[in-house]
Amino acid sequence: MPRERAERELHRMVDAIRHEPFYESGTWIDESLGVYVGWCARKHSFSDSMPLRNEGGDVVLVFSGEEFPEPDLARRLQARGHTFDAEGPAAYLVHWYEEDPSFPAGLNGRFHGLLADRTRRTTTLFTDRYGMHRLYYHQSTDGFYFAAEAKAILAVRPELRQLDARGLGELVSCGCVMEHRTLFTGIAVVPGAANWLLRDGAVQRRAVYFQAREWESQAAVEPEASDREIGEIFARNLPRYFAGREPVGISLTGGLDTRMIMAQSKTVDRVMPCYTFAGVLRECQDAIVARQVARACGYPHRVIRVGEEFLARFPAYAERTVYLTDGCADVSRAADLYLNEAARQIAPVRMTGNYGSEVLRQFRAFKPVAPPDHLFAAEIRAAMRHAEGTYAALLQGHPVSFAVFHQAPWYQYGLLALEQTQLSLRSPFMDNDLVRAVFRAPRPAADGAALSLRLIAEANPRLRQIPTDRGLGGQGVAAAAARALREFQFRVEYAYDYGMPHWLAPIDRLLSPLRPERLFLGRHKFCHYRLWYQNQLSEQVREVLLDPTTLSLPYVERKTVEAVVRDHLAGRRNYTIEIHKLLTVALVHRLFTGPHIDRALAFDSAR
Repeated sequence: MPRERAERELHRMVDAIRHEPFYESGTWIDESLGVYVGWCARKHSFSDSMPLRNEGGDVVLVFSGEEFPEPDLARRLQARGHTFDAEGPAAYLVHWYEEDPSFPAGLNGRFHGLLADRTRRTTTLFTDRYGMHRLYYHQSTDGFYFAAEAKAILAVRPELRQLDARGLGELVSCGCVMEHRTLFTGIAVVPGAANWLLRDGAVQRRAVYFQAREWESQAAVEPEASDREIGEIFARNLPRYFAGREPVGISLTGGLDTRMIMAQSKTVDRVMPCYTFAGVLRECQDAIVARQVARACGYPHRVIRVGEEFLARFPAYAERTVYLTDGCADVSRAADLYLNEAARQIAPVRMTGNYGSEVLRQFRAFKPVAPPDHLFAAEIRAAMRHAEGTYAALLQGHPVSFAVFHQAPWYQYGLLALEQTQLSLRSPFMDNDLVRAVFRAPRPAADGAALSLRLIAEANPRLRQIPTDRGLGGQGVAAAAARALREFQFRVEYAYDYGMPHWLAPIDRLLSPLRPERLFLGRHKFCHYRLWYQNQLSEQVREVLLDPTTLSLPYVERKTVEAVVRDHLAGRRNYTIEIHKLLTVALVHRLFTGPHIDRALAFDSAR
């Protein structure tokens, strides 16, 4: 297309993802290659110094995300005569390409990038091997569009502003869209480990630099040797995730995964602030246990709470949650946006234990769940039934592959996308060396926590003695009783909140003047949407779901939606999860279809 049009579209796409005043952005153009690329990055983050160039200027790399290399890689490249033209931690990457013919196969982290080699007249688009740093794309007759967020493509291709029934059905049923599809007709997701060659405005070759079977086909090792290898790799590579020029805060919970990080914190030669997310009803077990762990390690600790301030601003946070994530995170994640805004004030990098349970214990975080009959239109219900078959087929493969190549980049992407709008999110549990070693391990034992507890005990015996939020780790009869009590409290809290049966809801409503929630809620969870929707957020629910525009959407059944809203708000039934889904679908339609997105983009720009 003419350069004038291409530049105009490029700048509009960049504007569509510039969400915060602390972002930096820029563009790079090579008209002879037909390449127009822009970027946004948080100031001082790993990838804020784009583009990267080699000494001769004939290789240019635009990189997004973070990479965690071997500690002496940059020094080795400098010893080979390379000079870094850009400041910042990512400057070595363009020279790694020059030295390593397998680039980007050796990269370790969450990322995507575009590499232009002017000497070879090639342009390569690549993603991390899990596909967790998402990249959307659309092939039109006059160009190949790609972007970190779907809204950037929608901003310049208005004909794509319509929802895909299959994608919407999967989102409602599974909480995510599977198999590299999206919510939008004509837009797909670039798969993990992509190494696509672009030429003349199209993809000339769709290659991959890695396939899951490379790890799946490894010979298994004995349990003892496997545990030792996993422990050694975790301890050796953990310092990489604390490196860099920015302060790091540890998002500490009462569970095992952040405990493993804390147990090895002696390998990181600095004291870091710790914090825990909590509610206001009472001191939850996460906060109680995390404070003990932080004190045992000599780290400061604070609690960030979700309370009345968040509830007063819920409409704005809910809408922004759906908007920032292109509909991949539902409205129940609005509290996470609020909390991560606060966490950024403590440290711009957030260290978490995310994906530890999934990698080490192959925990399944999602499955298809069908809403009540006739809540959604027939086409959406058919898509939900199809999603059950898709999900069942995925479970036939290797359980670690399901966790890291499907669950993480599809289901867990929505929360990740939301959180990383505010700060850099890190986790050592998706480290390439560690995941490769887990593939060699025997299938997890019945007690999946045994390995984590053993590694914690070896690194810091004192931390091993502190029971987790669910009571794991203690020893003796008293510890067993405490564990049983905490597990009972956990299940009761779920049953009183999200899982309250319909028959019990009217009784709870009658008892509401006595505030029974003070007895049951707040020990493990800090969001209580069942009651919030009935009380503080009832007007928001009515305003969105009973709006004539929402009730006339082709995706929902009007009478059932009205009944769900009426019965839940009156306390006659519990439709918390259904209201999550309905609010999310209504906001997705409002924000991303037809002319709505132009208003959303204009609002975001003004903000």
